[in-house]
Amino acid sequence: MKILKYLKVKEWAQIFFSLIFIVAGVWLDLKLPDFMAEITQLVQTPGINENSMKDIWTAGGYMMLCALGSLTTAIVVGFFAARIGASYSQRLRSLLFNKVESFSAEEINRFSTSSLITRSTNDITQVQMLFVMALQLVIKAPILAVWAVTKIAGKGFEWTMVTGAAVFIVLLTVTFLMIFVVPKFKKMQILTDNITRVTRENLTGLRVVRAYNAEGYQEQKFEKANKELTDTQLFTNRAMTVMMPVMTVIMNGLSLSIYWIGAYLINAAEATEKLLIFSNMVVFSNYAMQVIMAFMMLVMLFIMMPRASVSAKRINEVLDTRPAVKDGSRKEGESGRCGEVVFNNVCFKYPDAENAEEYVLQNISFSVKKGQTVAFIGSTGSGKTTLVNLIPRFFDVTQGEVLVDGINVNQYKLESLLNKIGYVPQKAVIFKGTVASNVAYGDNGDEVEWAVEIAQGADFVEKMDGGYNAEIAQGGTNISGGQKQRLAIARAVCRKPEIYIFDDSFSALDYKTDSVLRKTLKTKTEGITSLIVAQRIGTIMDADKIIVLDEGKIVGEGTHKELLQSCDVYKEIAMSQLSEEELAS
Repeated sequence: MKILKYLKVKEWAQIFFSLIFIVAGVWLDLKLPDFMAEITQLVQTPGINENSMKDIWTAGGYMMLCALGSLTTAIVVGFFAARIGASYSQRLRSLLFNKVESFSAEEINRFSTSSLITRSTNDITQVQMLFVMALQLVIKAPILAVWAVTKIAGKGFEWTMVTGAAVFIVLLTVTFLMIFVVPKFKKMQILTDNITRVTRENLTGLRVVRAYNAEGYQEQKFEKANKELTDTQLFTNRAMTVMMPVMTVIMNGLSLSIYWIGAYLINAAEATEKLLIFSNMVVFSNYAMQVIMAFMMLVMLFIMMPRASVSAKRINEVLDTRPAVKDGSRKEGESGRCGEVVFNNVCFKYPDAENAEEYVLQNISFSVKKGQTVAFIGSTGSGKTTLVNLIPRFFDVTQGEVLVDGINVNQYKLESLLNKIGYVPQKAVIFKGTVASNVAYGDNGDEVEWAVEIAQGADFVEKMDGGYNAEIAQGGTNISGGQKQRLAIARAVCRKPEIYIFDDSFSALDYKTDSVLRKTLKTKTEGITSLIVAQRIGTIMDADKIIVLDEGKIVGEGTHKELLQSCDVYKEIAMSQLSEEELAS
């Protein structure tokens, strides 16, 4: 019910029109037994003449018209149901996609990528299927059941008791199955997430799988996940298949009971009452079947309802999640300040961390002036990447503040803040498209060739078939790691930002290309602040300031030469990479 709030007024109007046709269809269905009773009385009347046959044909014609009318209403309702279901699921997918787009890394990690994929596809399909069926059946079934009961009321106490007993058995069976099956449906969606995760890992890591001859290991992982899902599906399907045989037995048993009781009543009645009892028996039998048919419709919904209910809950969990990173209201920084970054006593721990000892960053304070190049270095796990990720607000600080152009990043509108930043992540992300579409990604400027030239990518791009319009495969699988990194750097350059953030973005480049790229970048984009995370001393030796991190704390700050004298951690890293002659130079 909660997920229905995403229906639009137009769709509610279509549901209302469908309701009119559903009521009309029920009325037509319930008129059939009346004409059947009329025909039964005419057939059993002694001395059938030409007028009697005419009346029988007339009643039969009305029965045919009712049947055709019922068919027409069913087609109209089916059309509306399919139309509403398709547009509704389309909207849910769009809402879910847009919601995930607003998530920070915290929410993505909480749900997991595989789960979000399943919720956007399989879960929405389950809701759509239920919605289409529900519109046709869940409204019709109660109306049909209540209307049929009013029709047969008072036509025979014994028959009414038998029909009530049949309905009770149906409800008891449904309740019993729901108790055991609903938890399994919830588990089934979780297992679908799991099999999506295993498949995704295998496809994205195919080179590693083959390099380590781990195909058998991956097959075992997949078979385990597949078997768990299959066993759960078999349990739920077997449980649900019990419903239809039970319903068939109940329907046949009810018909048999009605006719058996009818035969007893006719046998015990006087000659003048036998015809009336027989006619009532025929009518009651047909209406009783309508009651059971109504419950059969509900049973079909019960078969789909548990899984769709779980799916709807999972969709609502995403749509109702409030992103941890909230949008501010400031569009610009203070006048005259452009490209400045300040960290004031910043501490950070990941949202799922429980202990104070789990702080990734502690008491981080430094400032970067406009146009400066500041580098961050330290051992693996020292917090370098986490630190620079606080500037574009991939996470928010736990304590302290991060200022960009004199304004706390929390106060910026995210769009305005990110427009100031050209970000290049550790792993170069390349999208399916062309070289030009990747460099000018989104609304990222149009000076593609200029940006690629600065990123030292013009040589390989111009040799590609199509040049800047050359096709790039999904994930950039048709270009090398170094080429992907240069295109990712070109994307940041094309943005013409105030601040560059290079998160270990030169690691796949050779020393010559690395050196030329950084020199060209400094010359062609003069006045832009650069923050560089690096592992190679050669990449950061010429930086205006180098900040050394160790276990989440700043242990050194200064130029390359100053740190060689004052910081043991930096000196140790430098000596492990360069000779004494190279350090002295």
